[in-house]
Amino acid sequence: MTGLGTGIEIVAALERCFAEQENAVAAWHDKTPANAGEAAAPAGGDTTLTGLILAQHFMNFSLWHIEDEARQDDVDDGVIAACKRRIDRFNQVRNDYMEKVDDWLLRALTPLLPAEARLRHNTESLGMAVDRLSILALKIYHMREQSERRDADEEHRRKCREKLAVLVEQRQDLALAVKDLIGEYLAGTKSPKLYYQFKMYNDPTLNPKLYGRKL
Repeated sequence: MTGLGTGIEIVAALERCFAEQENAVAAWHDKTPANAGEAAAPAGGDTTLTGLILAQHFMNFSLWHIEDEARQDDVDDGVIAACKRRIDRFNQVRNDYMEKVDDWLLRALTPLLPAEARLRHNTESLGMAVDRLSILALKIYHMREQSERRDADEEHRRKCREKLAVLVEQRQDLALAVKDLIGEYLAGTKSPKLYYQFKMYNDPTLNPKLYGRKL
């Protein structure tokens, strides 16, 4: 059970989650959780909307910093290979959580949908949009850091302030688009649907470079 009985409550819950994404980025930079890299497994952990969205957000937070490591050009190739494996693992969990967010929202919305909703679908699901909001929260945090760097010149900071303003606007627009999409679902002009990623590269039965070893 979701505990949310109206569209207004669902939208309000999402708005709180979007704010929590921003708060978490700052908090995790101050003190990264001890379970970094082993954040709640897809099969367990907090199954509230906030819990699922923050778990998915933590995957993006972790991926951001692992990808920074992977772009170093002054380390041994073994370090880069290890980063690549971690990226694949985290990205799989990230996508698992994206689907769990979609499933949660679909279950919350279904009882509220009109009986004769139109079979029109959006170009991305709510879970995918939440993932993009997560990434934008990370970009905003790091661009703000760049805009305040004391070891960079004013031209660098100025350009970063301009980019920061664009990122903030884009995140606001996307958050509004999510709320508008929920409104369309509730009005029956579109129908929500759960889409699966079916990532193949981590599956030893689907990646030919993995199952080919047995041939």
